[in-house]
Amino acid sequence: MKEEIKKRTKSIGLEVIKLIDELPSKTSSKAIAAQIIRCATSIGANYRAACRAKSDADFINKLKIVEEETDETIYWLEVLEESGLIAFEKTVLIKKETNEILAIVVASINTVRNRINHK
Repeated sequence: MKEEIKKRTKSIGLEVIKLIDELPSKTSSKAIAAQIIRCATSIGANYRAACRAKSDADFINKLKIVEEETDETIYWLEVLEESGLIAFEKTVLIKKETNEILAIVVASINTVRNRINHK
């Protein structure tokens, strides 16, 4: 499961990079592009860091970063759509995948917290 999530989180970053290359050359596009590329690629990088956590608490802290970056990626995808910089149909699959990863990460955080609390 861990290796599958590593692949999926990296894929989000790669798909966002491809998506950003389709944006028009505008000042607003460049500003949003910088933000979304940073957070989308951070999802995979921070998930990999979480996989190397030294303790349950460290794991939770690192996954919280993944949660934040994933949610921020969704936000910027919505901004791209709602601003008209990119068509909704171009973001459907990546938003679906990003939301699935967000749900998995939140569930993982809750599972580890419950395990810690019941020790």
